[in-house]
Amino acid sequence: MQPAASLKSLRDRPFELLLELERRAKAAAAGARDAAAGKTWIGVAFRIGGETFLVARDETREIMGVPAPLTRVPGSREWIRGLANVRGQLLPVIDLKQYLGSGATQPGRNTRVIVVNHREIPAGLIVDEVLGFRRFGDQEFHPEPPPTVIRCERYMVGSFRRGTEGWPVFSLKKLVESPAFLQGST
Repeated sequence: MQPAASLKSLRDRPFELLLELERRAKAAAAGARDAAAGKTWIGVAFRIGGETFLVARDETREIMGVPAPLTRVPGSREWIRGLANVRGQLLPVIDLKQYLGSGATQPGRNTRVIVVNHREIPAGLIVDEVLGFRRFGDQEFHPEPPPTVIRCERYMVGSFRRGTEGWPVFSLKKLVESPAFLQGST
């Protein structure tokens, strides 16, 4: 089997360019069939500080910018940034980094709120950045999460590994149902 040529190097040879495009399309289709044969896990990647995490897509209702204004709740813990009116519903907005004890999130252009998909506990979690969807095959899952700098082991449910990258999986369900999270008053 011959090595793959770069498309740029083939720009002056149209027939060879078409053959290379066909080879790549067939390889991509074969990969898609392989992924379809095994179960695919889909999650949302996000960043807190210098670390990247995943949350299950079905635990996430939506991703949005930080709502303005946020109404501060008297007597609440510092990590509860306030309440936001999102389409007529009150949403508690929590600084996830601060809740985990790693300092407050500094608002920036990429700062987002992950709205938790939970029937009884509404919550929006401020994170530094949302990186989009990530897909993994079941064979890439490992029950042991990699070590993290941010102390969140009690909310981890494993990790996905692809090559040298480890993607820790953060459980939003475990987070919002934990007694410490539910105790928001000082």
